[in-house]
Parts: sequence; C-alpha cells; structure tokens
Amino acid sequence: MGKIPLSRILQNLSFRYTRWGNWRQKRSGHLFQGRYKAVLVDADIYLDALTRYIHLNPVRAGVVKEPGDYSWGSHRAYLGLEKIPWLTTDWVLSQFSEKPSAARRIYEKFIMEGNEGGHQLEYYKGSRTDSRILGDDAFIDQMLGSKQLTTRSRVTLEDILKEVCRQNSVKANEWKDARKDHRLSEARGMAAWLVLETGVGTLAELGRVTGRDITTLSSAAKRLQRRAQKDLDLDKRMKEVLQMLS
Repeated sequence: MGKIPLSRILQNLSFRYTRWGNWRQKRSGHLFQGRYKAVLVDADIYLDALTRYIHLNPVRAGVVKEPGDYSWGSHRAYLGLEKIPWLTTDWVLSQFSEKPSAARRIYEKFIMEGNEGGHQLEYYKGSRTDSRILGDDAFIDQMLGSKQLTTRSRVTLEDILKEVCRQNSVKANEWKDARKDHRLSEARGMAAWLVLETGVGTLAELGRVTGRDITTLSSAAKRLQRRAQKDLDLDKRMKEVLQMLS
C-alpha cells in the first residue's frame, strides 16, 4: 500500500483537471459539484445496487440513452466488450453467477431494471449514523468496532489554521495581510501543504481565508516542500504539525 492518502491524490487530480479545463474553456470557478469522499459500503446489501446506480448516472443526466454509450464509464467492461487494465470486474460479476457469460447476461438485465430509479442521497452522504459508512446498523456497529475504520475526531480546516498560527506565531487576523512578510508567506505555504497532504478542505476554501488564489497557494506549498529538503528545522516542524493533526 502507498503512503499517500487517496484523498490527497484525488484532490490533486481534481485541482489540476479543473485548472486545465478552465484554461481550455476560457472560464473560471468550480468544475465538480463536490469534493472527493470515500464511503465504506456493505457489499452484501448495497454493492450491486451502487454499481447499477453509478452506471446509470449518465442516463439519468441525459448524456446518453444507454449506459454502454457513455465513453467514460466501465459498463462495457463489465459486459466483456472492452478491457480496462486497472479495473477488476470478476468479484461484482460473481455475485450474479459463477459462469462469466451468465453473470454478464444477468448483470446487464439487473442494470437496465434500475433505469427508472432517481437520485439516491445515501450514496453520497452515507448512513445517518455515520456518514463514512453505508450499511445497516449491524454493519455500522461492526465497522466502528473494528480496525478497518478509526473513530478519531475529524480534523477541520480551522484546526489546520490554528495549528499553523501556533507553529509560525501568526495571528488569525493576519492571513489576508498584504505586506510582504516571510513569516506570513511560510504560514500560508504550510497551510496549503497541509490541505493537500491531509485532504482536509480545499485550496479554494483556504484561499477565501488567506486572500490568495489556488495557484498562488499551490506554488507556495511546493516551494515550502523544496525548502524542507534542505532545511532540517523546517522539515521537522512540518512533520510535527502533520503528526499533530493526524
């Protein structure tokens, strides 16, 4: 397993793709409706239905008439019509039949039977008991009591800002200060680095607090990382604040 959190990878990918899309279309602002979120799913109850819901999303949105017509989906791979190297379909198909040909036939019928379904809020927000989990009460209790899901308190963007202020002797009302100050620049870079590293909040949200755009914040985070490779004291402080928040 890699050491980089999936949330950080997805956030970075979203940021870069949004920036490229805005540049290409000569526009600005958000591209995706919401940030990346991972939900632990009870496979026995929800996985098949969730798979169907995802593959029918382009149909519900009016982008295509059939799920197999959507170029960016994986429905055709499940039907065996194309191969996506990184996608594993065997486990999901095995829930329909042990024989691949029969599994694909039953799977396709199952998908099309959900064509009239509407928006399912729980697939985005998880269960009411815990938004990180989608399952019945017994499954939620089991996951909360296991090592698969930690129950530590969640870090917020406000927590990051408070810790960075403490580390850099910065006051909360100084974030938008226009004067050139090495201490403030380093604090903004550290806050941006922590947002990217932890996946907590977004650079856009941080930008509203600091009065800086996402490109400036991203560049500040990169400069801080490069400095930390030579500055052992800075490297130590960055690791300490990350550990404190983690």
